[in-house]
Amino acid sequence: MSRGLLQLVGALSMGGALASAATPTVVRGTVTVKGVKTNADAVVTLEGPGLKLTPPAEPSKIDQKGFRFIPHVTVVQTGGAIRFLNNDPEPHNVYSPEGRYNLGTWPTGDTKDYVFKKAGVYSQLCNIHPDMLAYVVVVDTPYFAVTDATGAFLIRDVPPGKYKLVVWHEKKDGLEQDVEVTPGKPLRVDLVLEK
Repeated sequence: MSRGLLQLVGALSMGGALASAATPTVVRGTVTVKGVKTNADAVVTLEGPGLKLTPPAEPSKIDQKGFRFIPHVTVVQTGGAIRFLNNDPEPHNVYSPEGRYNLGTWPTGDTKDYVFKKAGVYSQLCNIHPDMLAYVVVVDTPYFAVTDATGAFLIRDVPPGKYKLVVWHEKKDGLEQDVEVTPGKPLRVDLVLEK
């Protein structure tokens, strides 16, 4: 991910009582993406060495409905799976140039699963319907969020420590910023992506 312009408008929020050193907290804030219609779908991660990955037992889901991938951006931990569903009245396909996989074509009501073994950003395309596009962002951290339409994000249960906060967006250069999570004190970070 490339570095972009970061404007840190917020700082530590001092709300909450001081807790023990092991007390997890939340990291919240906003990502404002300049020059786009919505602030949705920016991926915010907290990265650091030695983070334990525990992909969920059940796959995350991406639906193919109304000739769109829903959701447009999905985040999974390395080793996690996506279940692609077809809820349209005609066949769909899923392939990714970055991942060099093609799951084939399947009819209405069927599903295909794919396990993502390497961190990175993978576009999801349909060779039958070339206007369909989504992204799977595979991360080496359990601490991540996708922004809503207002740009808000919330990452829960973050242990105290130093992290690299990384933001990815499909239409902008990403950004990185070192942050420190303090026991029992929620961290608020408001960011602006301009390039």
